[in-house]
Amino acid sequence: MKPKTPPEKKPEKPDFSAQIERKVQRKLRAREHPGQNIYFWLGMFGMVGWSVAIPTLLSIVAGVWLDRHLPVDFSWTLTLLVLGIGLGCWNAWYWVQRAQRQRTGEQTDEHAEHER
Repeated sequence: MKPKTPPEKKPEKPDFSAQIERKVQRKLRAREHPGQNIYFWLGMFGMVGWSVAIPTLLSIVAGVWLDRHLPVDFSWTLTLLVLGIGLGCWNAWYWVQRAQRQRTGEQTDEHAEHER
């Protein structure tokens, strides 16, 4: 005879009232920051993209011009491309951090300087 195995427990569903509470809290937070809806985040996404794309494209143009007018053993285009991507990523990081500080209520460096 086979030993009886205990019946498998079904995973407990989260408490209905806890789900409602989480949704209410999320809606209240959204109402506290009315300007930060989907359009705010789409704008942030676009700003980050352009913050990386513009320095990268400008560095490529400068690199191609230098390769044509100042030939050397290495490629100016590739060198400036790497520098442009690095500058663009730093620029995007700066803007995201600034938006994060504004969202959490911290002062930005510019606002702190004006208050002095």
